[in-house]
Amino acid sequence: MGRPIRVGARGRSGSRSGNHVRNRNLAAATAALALTATGCVTVHGEREVVPTATQAEAERALEEFTAAYNDRFRTYDPTLHADRLAGPLSAVNRAGMTSQRAKSPGGNPNHRALELTDASYSIPKKAGWPRYFLADADANWDGGRQQDERWLLVFLREGPAEKWRVAYLNTLAPDRVPELKTDGDGFAVPVPVDTASLVSAPSALAKNYSSYLQSGAPPLFKDGPDTSQWRDARRGPSAPGTTTQWIDQPVNSWDSAPLGFATEDGGALVFFTARTYERQTAAKGVQLSVHPDLKPLLTGEVKKSVTKERVSGLAAHVPAAAGGADGKVDVLNRMSGLTSVKGE
Repeated sequence: MGRPIRVGARGRSGSRSGNHVRNRNLAAATAALALTATGCVTVHGEREVVPTATQAEAERALEEFTAAYNDRFRTYDPTLHADRLAGPLSAVNRAGMTSQRAKSPGGNPNHRALELTDASYSIPKKAGWPRYFLADADANWDGGRQQDERWLLVFLREGPAEKWRVAYLNTLAPDRVPELKTDGDGFAVPVPVDTASLVSAPSALAKNYSSYLQSGAPPLFKDGPDTSQWRDARRGPSAPGTTTQWIDQPVNSWDSAPLGFATEDGGALVFFTARTYERQTAAKGVQLSVHPDLKPLLTGEVKKSVTKERVSGLAAHVPAAAGGADGKVDVLNRMSGLTSVKGE
């Protein structure tokens, strides 16, 4: 897997935090708690607060995910290793594989193996299930430019008999990755979803984002390509003879629920999910068309309208509520894809 894998938070400068002594202590602590963390031994049922994974488990989960992801992209088979994906990544990836396989039934002739190296892990402590951790790695799918793009992958595990699955995958330039806070033992600090310490509680973030896209309120979000610029693009003119409507909705199923990691500046790095419907309706006598790449996802017959469904997995830096009136949520990345197309 390339460079040695380390536990710790990643700073904005691209350097790795923590010292060797703390890492050795952390390794010893995680080893001692390994049986409890993996669910092999139960202590006080689901009430015991333990690391959500050991370093070895996290490393193995990333390796297994990488192998599975390569299999899927090589074969374009949406059913292959489906149990390695969850949440928004599962929805987007399944639809993408379905579309690509229709064009290339024999698989991807130009497949280039994904490599994830220089990985670090942010592992919180929590009680019960599901459990989760964050992997931050350098990917070779950014054109081969080392340290040019980081992949942030949120792994979820629903129970002791389940596999680790990736629900969120977001890409960021190294200097855009927030510096995560760690406790005295070197573990990440989870953020309660209903906390009042942030300008938006993680549990309300998807709802606030969806409302903002619809109306511009609440004005919690910084201008950018996934906020103000996307709103402006959606308000642009429709194709001649058609009208376009947009509907945005939060998604809060267990594997798409918001997850937050405390940052050193008092804020949080939050992952959340939203769904968008784009409905195009034609005037009488106007023929709607569907791009060939989307036809494998099409259900129904296109007569008067076409509705496209998109699912987005987002990563955002949410500032502390005490940061002042100018503190706004910075949407760092939106991993989005069409998941269905319906004709009527």
